Amino acid sequence: MSTDKPVVVYGASGYTGRLICEYLREYNIPFLAAGRDHQRVKEAVEAVPGVETVPHEIVEVEHDASALAEQFRGAKVVINTVGPFARYGYEVVQACLDIGAHYTDPNGEQNWMIDVERRYGADFAAQGLLLSPGLAQMYTIGEIAANICLETPGLDTLDIQVFWKGYPTVASTNTILTNAAFSEAFYLEQNQFVAWPADGGLTEVVVPGQHELALALPWGGTSHPVWFKNDPRVANARASGGVFNRELMQAVPQIVTAALQQMEGKSEQEKYEVIDATSAQVRSEMPPRENPRINTSLDSVHASGPLGRAHCVIHGNCNYKQTALLNVHAAAHLLQDRPRRAGFASGCQAFGHRELLGTLRAFGLVLNPIVEVHQ
Repeated sequence: MSTDKPVVVYGASGYTGRLICEYLREYNIPFLAAGRDHQRVKEAVEAVPGVETVPHEIVEVEHDASALAEQFRGAKVVINTVGPFARYGYEVVQACLDIGAHYTDPNGEQNWMIDVERRYGADFAAQGLLLSPGLAQMYTIGEIAANICLETPGLDTLDIQVFWKGYPTVASTNTILTNAAFSEAFYLEQNQFVAWPADGGLTEVVVPGQHELALALPWGGTSHPVWFKNDPRVANARASGGVFNRELMQAVPQIVTAALQQMEGKSEQEKYEVIDATSAQVRSEMPPRENPRINTSLDSVHASGPLGRAHCVIHGNCNYKQTALLNVHAAAHLLQDRPRRAGFASGCQAFGHRELLGTLRAFGLVLNPIVEVHQ
């Protein structure tokens, strides 16, 4: 079995997957919506306004590399939203490699990204294919801001903050707990990964544009240190952030600590059962559709060097819509042209930070960046 649709959305029944289908419709790109439950995928896709105006197909597929490859064969791009990715991502990446398709996803699991580059980066590059995990508001907008700062030569250190108003989805909550249970979080220091302290908790940070301080966490290390480790301009990169809701941020370490205590002495499978149960208690339902008057985002990057400083702030709204649009921008580009870099590459490395910014601006999801430079 194969498909004549150029783009696959795997995990189309999820919150982000449905939004990706919406933007594929706006781009008039035919797509295959796939998942492990046909009825759930069907309900999600049919809820997309105007979906009947673009050719699409809905399929149920087993989560196995061979089954995925058989179902997705013929597609040029696979957008994967099924996480946590350290748990479910390898099969999809392997399937893409087997069928010669580009791969993107919105994950934020730093340990998985490091491992997937090691395992698959060279093989994807050899075929001229893009392997771009971590294409999402929480990582790519900060990467865009950092690259705007780095347009000023002589800067080598990045201090990145990412904030948004809203609530994590079911998958995001599960990912937070999976990161805490199975991996360390790293920042970049002199081009080497350095682990954040195991007890690294909440810190108060200054947020541009408001008087109130905010609470931030390393948030699993984020994607930024991984991307900038491969950037010859950058020696040091730290990223932190979270949601503006102070009460929710204060609860995150408590939830994680309680879950880790329940996991002590348990097998890997039993740990995942604890993670799934805790995630369901925190958020068991799909969050409401984003409201641009409520769901705002802010990315702030201070870049510095021996004799230079730059600061870039990007305000936006609807962070999940930003994530969906970034992945559809990638698909639209890859259907027409090669990426700027094949193999393991970030969104900015593959498509250009100004190009990504232009698309987000065109759809009304971010303001023009605020940039200050001092040399």
